[in-house]
Amino acid sequence: MSQSTSTLFFVAVPAAVAGAASFGLASAVQQRATKEVPTTGTLDPRLLLELVRRPVWVLGIGTVIVGLSLQLVALAYGPLVLVQPLLVTGVLFGAVFSAVLAHRRVDHLVVVGSLGSVAGLSAFLVLARPTGGSTQLDQDGWALLPLAIALGVSVLVCLAAAGRYDGAVQVGALAAATGVFYGVTAGLMKVVTSQFRSGGLTEVFTHPVLYVVCAVGPLGFLLSQNTFQHGTLIAPALAIITIVDPLVGVAIGVSWLGEQVNSSPAVLAGELIAVLVIMGSVGLLAHRGTQLRHEMERAPQRGAGPAVWG
Repeated sequence: MSQSTSTLFFVAVPAAVAGAASFGLASAVQQRATKEVPTTGTLDPRLLLELVRRPVWVLGIGTVIVGLSLQLVALAYGPLVLVQPLLVTGVLFGAVFSAVLAHRRVDHLVVVGSLGSVAGLSAFLVLARPTGGSTQLDQDGWALLPLAIALGVSVLVCLAAAGRYDGAVQVGALAAATGVFYGVTAGLMKVVTSQFRSGGLTEVFTHPVLYVVCAVGPLGFLLSQNTFQHGTLIAPALAIITIVDPLVGVAIGVSWLGEQVNSSPAVLAGELIAVLVIMGSVGLLAHRGTQLRHEMERAPQRGAGPAVWG
């Protein structure tokens, strides 16, 4: 086994899996904490002021930092097409940890939906296999506008839907908007890290990208807490966030950084199948989540809690 291969399997893969577990645990802890504070409006910073008083939520933030550190280690030693699919297993870890924290067993259909989401997204990323490009944004600002407008409109539509509807639609819309913010943050962080490597810390502060990240990142995090607070189960929301995040990242790589993706007919057919698997899995999670929520609402009348969680 070559040194690069051994590094890949003994450093990148364990770091990616451990990072996914850290993100899953953090999401489960944060969702539980959001249920213990008053419900606020979308993007209302008072939610964070309430949550920061909860030691368990602060512990969750520490877990996020651990996950991010492990993700950086994994990306430093392994290719994106390997690391990203491993990181999306955080959906399954989140469902399992949520069940453990609630002292309940994991619902089998939630596990199937989580695994389907992970498999579908993993297949899509492996087939797309973005390559080439640069780590700098296109110098022609106009070239950045089409995707920027599309992402902005998507967020506005999601927020409008979340404000108008309740239940699964609201949670799904908030989760999708969160995924867009996370994807933009990840794509721009790639540029920031490149600037740091080439010119040091001074170089980073001379470009506007860092300041955009500092605005977009916290908004995405606040939206994620809104999503967890309104959702009954963690798996559907976390699946949507985890799916939208890397897809937006791929779109940024292609549109803003000049990366190339495999677009042969056979690959496009495979990507379509992967997307259908993702949609079916998220649909299963949403449907099962609705069923379990109704069971939870009826449980107090029976005098016993439900035996499932996700």
